[in-house]
Amino acid sequence: MCANPGDEIKTYALGSCIAVVMYDVKLHIAGLLHFALPEAAIDGEKGKARPGYFADLGIPLMIEDMKKLGAVRQNVRIKLAGGASVFDDRGIFDIGKRNILAAKRILWKSSLGATAEDTGGDISRTVTVSVDSGTTFLSSGQRQWEI
Repeated sequence: MCANPGDEIKTYALGSCIAVVMYDVKLHIAGLLHFALPEAAIDGEKGKARPGYFADLGIPLMIEDMKKLGAVRQNVRIKLAGGASVFDDRGIFDIGKRNILAAKRILWKSSLGATAEDTGGDISRTVTVSVDSGTTFLSSGQRQWEI
């Protein structure tokens, strides 16, 4: 979480991982979660040590952290990025797709949904969020775009 004017928060090289961006448009609070796997049940010890590594633990924690800073649902905008199919050309594991579905399911259970997303495909993405405006830029190689 960040509420420092002029700051940006950034995460690099999202392959099958997902970036969940939460931004309160009134308070100018930005949150960015980079999770790798949909469910902590596959590694309970890692879930305890690094809850943000998993969608089912990290997203609810992020929502609670936003609430603690004063964010309210009607002012929060959510964006999703990532979930690519990298190093899995035949779709054997579908981690990217499973991560996308997990993020949407968890947000939906909290009565939240993404206002924008750039997910799937086969490219790695870097995500940068402006704390001042909530503007979210993605980049891959030399290409940059906004969601």
